[in-house]
Amino acid sequence: MDYFTTTSNASRRAVDCVIVGIYDRNKLSSGASEIDTASSGELKRLIKTGDLSSALGRCTTLTNVGGVRAKRVTVVGLGKISKFDARAFRTAVAAAIQSIASTRSSQILNTLTAEKVKGASAYYLGRHTVQVAGDVLYRFTQMKSGKKQAVMPLKKIGFSVADRGDAAKLKRGAEHGRGIVEGMSLAKDLGNLPPNICTPSYLARTAQKLASGNGKLTTRILNETDMKRLGMHSLLSVTAGTAEPAKFIIMQYKGGGSDKPVVLVGKGVTFDSGGISLKPGPGMDEMKFDMCGAAGVIGTMATVAALKLPINVNVIVPAVENLPGSKATVPGDIFKSMSGKTIEILNTDAEGRLILCDALTYARRFKPDAIIDVATLTGACVIALGHHHTGVMSYSDGLANEIVAAGASADDRGWRLPLTEDYARQLKSNFADFANVGGRDGGAITAGCFLGKFTEGLNWAHLDIAGTAWNSGAKKGATGRPVPMLSEFLLARCGALP
Repeated sequence: MDYFTTTSNASRRAVDCVIVGIYDRNKLSSGASEIDTASSGELKRLIKTGDLSSALGRCTTLTNVGGVRAKRVTVVGLGKISKFDARAFRTAVAAAIQSIASTRSSQILNTLTAEKVKGASAYYLGRHTVQVAGDVLYRFTQMKSGKKQAVMPLKKIGFSVADRGDAAKLKRGAEHGRGIVEGMSLAKDLGNLPPNICTPSYLARTAQKLASGNGKLTTRILNETDMKRLGMHSLLSVTAGTAEPAKFIIMQYKGGGSDKPVVLVGKGVTFDSGGISLKPGPGMDEMKFDMCGAAGVIGTMATVAALKLPINVNVIVPAVENLPGSKATVPGDIFKSMSGKTIEILNTDAEGRLILCDALTYARRFKPDAIIDVATLTGACVIALGHHHTGVMSYSDGLANEIVAAGASADDRGWRLPLTEDYARQLKSNFADFANVGGRDGGAITAGCFLGKFTEGLNWAHLDIAGTAWNSGAKKGATGRPVPMLSEFLLARCGALP
């Protein structure tokens, strides 16, 4: 993808499509005003006839507009000018690109980047444009036979600038956006693949391919014999019922010299039937998305490598299947974790925490500056926060604030939930050090408290992405979250933001 910036009139650019906007009360954006003048008032005439709307996201694509060199002019509603912020900008750009997605447009000019957008710098406008384009144009067609659906072959994106000083910032944002799209697309692909293909072994091979030819990135894979030798009996209890071997993936990116690494740990349950505590049948196909934590951290590593960030990042993925079988773990079993702590399994469908706790213990050997685990961990988090915010839990105010701020800037939002001893007491067991569940009440938080028992002394945070990792219904598919949030967090940490 190539990018360019321009201060010239939109009507003079010979691109495939120019994006302009209309605010509430029919106020034209700067690009729309210039197009209207060049076309002898065409846009204002169409507004009067009701063919163009100022409602946010309402979109019309015009062709053969007089006095305009572009093949198409896409006019999108921007809503109230006083409320035109980063989220409204993203909504408008998404609608515009969706409007022309079925065309063969390879070059577009976004004039909305010359507008004043509340709370968004030129850098973020460039980045949001590229990320939105990547999201709208993403297609998962790997498993379809026959002719594939045509996708707009977008090769060049232009940005109008009101101030020449913003040009470099816009292009820098676009380049970062390109890297984030690369990571999100990989995360989506991994999430969308069926569980008979995206197995723990497939995740391991994907991680190895990412490292191939990249001198700063290495990948190592531990097998079940290695895990048993390390004492990862909590992790192995989850995979006992399936013939598919578990894999423990360790990726290390060294771009920050001798600095302590940031460690990202992703839950990699490539299919979760619930085990002996079997889930209900309806919607169980969506449990292929239970590895979206793994997909998210591997995708984030792809972004880090693509952008060559000056930071040390390690990714750990415990990858398993959770299936019932003659050797499967049953409720009431007790296992010793790698940490030495014993766990009573009251529900085999609370398996994510059982693989993550051993991964968190393993991560201690890297002496991390910060460690963040990412997991589609609990349905309770979906009940608490819906599908809008990722649950953020941490004993460190500083780390939690960093993550939440990163999510706000990236428009991949998180919301902090409490972690207190009141919730941790719900995990009490009569027979082991603690149980793997603490009842329905506060289920997302008690899951966080469980993981917290293995992170004493670490600068640790837990992201529950059960509500944000995928969409259901007609638009079923992985979202690529929280790659934008984690990427923003790492960009800020290494000083790569302007």
